[in-house]
Amino acid sequence: MRAFNTTLPAFVIAAAIATPALAQDNAGEEIVVTAQAENATVIVNGGSAGVLGDRPAEDLPFSIRSYDESLILNQQPQTLGEVLQNDPTIRSTFGFGNAAELFIIRGFALSGDDIGMNGLYGIAPRQLIAPELFESVQVLNGSSAFLNGAAPGGSGLGGSVNLLLKRAGDKPLTRATLGYTGDAHIGGSFDVSRRFGNDGEWGLRVNGAYRDGEVSIDREDRRNQVLGVALDWRSDRARVVLDLAYQEVRVDSLRHKVSLGVNAVPAVPEADANFAQDFTYTEMRDLFGAISAEYDVAENVLLYARAGARDGREDGIYGGITVNDALTGDGTGNALYVPRTDNNEAAEAGIRAKFGSTVTNEVNFGGNANWQVNRNAFDFRYGPGFAGFPTNLYDTVQVPLPSSSLVGGNLDNPGPRTRSQLTSIFASDTLGFWDDRILLTGGLRLQTINAKTFDYDTGDLFEEYDDDAVTPVIGLVVKPIERLSLYANRIEALQQGPVAPIDPNLTNSGDMLAPRKSVQYEIGGKIGFGRMFAGLALYQIERPGEGILPDNSFGYLGNQRHRGVELTLNGEITEGLRLISGLAVTDAELVGGTEVPGVPGFTANSDIEWDMPFVPGLTAVGRVTYTGEQWVDTANTMKLDDWAVFDLGARYVFAAGETPVTLRLTVDNVTNERYWASAFDSFFPALLQGQPRTVKASISADF
Repeated sequence: MRAFNTTLPAFVIAAAIATPALAQDNAGEEIVVTAQAENATVIVNGGSAGVLGDRPAEDLPFSIRSYDESLILNQQPQTLGEVLQNDPTIRSTFGFGNAAELFIIRGFALSGDDIGMNGLYGIAPRQLIAPELFESVQVLNGSSAFLNGAAPGGSGLGGSVNLLLKRAGDKPLTRATLGYTGDAHIGGSFDVSRRFGNDGEWGLRVNGAYRDGEVSIDREDRRNQVLGVALDWRSDRARVVLDLAYQEVRVDSLRHKVSLGVNAVPAVPEADANFAQDFTYTEMRDLFGAISAEYDVAENVLLYARAGARDGREDGIYGGITVNDALTGDGTGNALYVPRTDNNEAAEAGIRAKFGSTVTNEVNFGGNANWQVNRNAFDFRYGPGFAGFPTNLYDTVQVPLPSSSLVGGNLDNPGPRTRSQLTSIFASDTLGFWDDRILLTGGLRLQTINAKTFDYDTGDLFEEYDDDAVTPVIGLVVKPIERLSLYANRIEALQQGPVAPIDPNLTNSGDMLAPRKSVQYEIGGKIGFGRMFAGLALYQIERPGEGILPDNSFGYLGNQRHRGVELTLNGEITEGLRLISGLAVTDAELVGGTEVPGVPGFTANSDIEWDMPFVPGLTAVGRVTYTGEQWVDTANTMKLDDWAVFDLGARYVFAAGETPVTLRLTVDNVTNERYWASAFDSFFPALLQGQPRTVKASISADF
């Protein structure tokens, strides 16, 4: 096993040595106290509930919370998945063969294609999202077809994630950060925010980051570069914001998932081992942005509109390994080359008005549209006869890139593979009784989905689906006493049909299935006490299942039922002691009663921060993440062990003159636990190995 690498970059060591020598006068102590308080990692209980607008959690008949930019700055995550590791109801995995993060919420997948940004689908980068550009990561548990419209990628049945790009605040900001992630991943970021004009009506925020180098997994190298610009204008009655952003991500020798060709689970390799081939890589470039406008027609009448677009390009040789002997780790390797481009647009507009006194009405009317064009081709590099090449999970020998086995489409200039257009109109009314202590929401959304698939080689229309459906919602909130909120909802989800896996053994390989509808019932409660906030949710979701049919085609198969309980608890236990925690119990059953692979029955998280009173400026941090057992296969014959990971760290704030400086040091997976993190996969039994011990360090200065 490789020794624990404690080598830190020179800038962190120098700052740590210099810190004790800095004299702290009264002004310096005030700077430290202020900076330490502003650096506190917190979550907001509430967020954007789609067409219902931004709401505190206690006013919504749904479970919603938001992780703000303080968490992103303090934890130095590489990807969105590392941000969502803090959520006890979410677990992450990869897509098949490539660096495509997939999030499991209430036992269902949420793909990168269906991550919202500024309330719009299809605008955020897919596969991997660098967190530095965002000021808030908002999580809504449960179905949301009425709130957000149908997700264009066909996922998100168990929950949704919405990202808010950074905007200029009322306080000036000039921040520079240098960061390090073991073993040799180094980078920096900047963040500048100002308001201009006589009354600060103009705002500008510019932020960017660059990171490059090998991470804690042997030979896995990552490069990220992002740049975001937000320009906003506001008056007494109007607000307009223009957001533009750029992201480029490259991953070389990604430690991909492990497919199983045998009915047994192999032992977990060394924590930092990498069984990927050196010829594998993925490179993604995204240019995206949005414009939004709001106008207060009257005190309680709001007109709003927003639109966005994304131009994305992907290119990669993805790798795979299928283990055929669980004892020795012997198996076969393969590769797949995929060039891809995406051109997406989205728009939404509506009016929201509240009126009445004894009984209030808050009405919403509007519509949205989403257009997506995907161009891609593929080149299966399995060698002659799709045999693959011999390899071993524990002793991987590097080989040349195999020859082509099957090519689809024009690799140099891919043609359209899918085109989709999703349009909808919506209307809702929230009745408020007893000074809005009882809130009853009812709404309807008429959703139309037009989806086309085209032949890879000829470009001819292969299949088209064009239909509509009404997705209703009804929600009730009752607030019997101050700070206690009880709620219930019935809401549906509408999904664009999944695409059958590209597999020559299937009779409908690559075909798109018709959209499907599911129904969720949920009850719960939320309570605030002191500076703490707790939420409890009990739910059931049913949808048509999917799988391989007797005629060897991929299609809908019976009904799939998920039930569960979620408990979240966060806030400040006492002054200087903060907690983000919770647990989830999930019972997810496939057709026939077997449990859904990759869905643990129990998950729990606890993040804690302590501002140590005896050392001004010092904050100790820790996190434990627990994931229970999970089945590997649909027949429930193979199971992964439960696992727990501990993270420890600290940050220290000091004043360099009038400049607050923050040092951060964390060690993820302190014990270097090696474990299979997830068995969730859309098509085949496959395992994702958990991350090894990872040291992270940074230094930030707010000028």
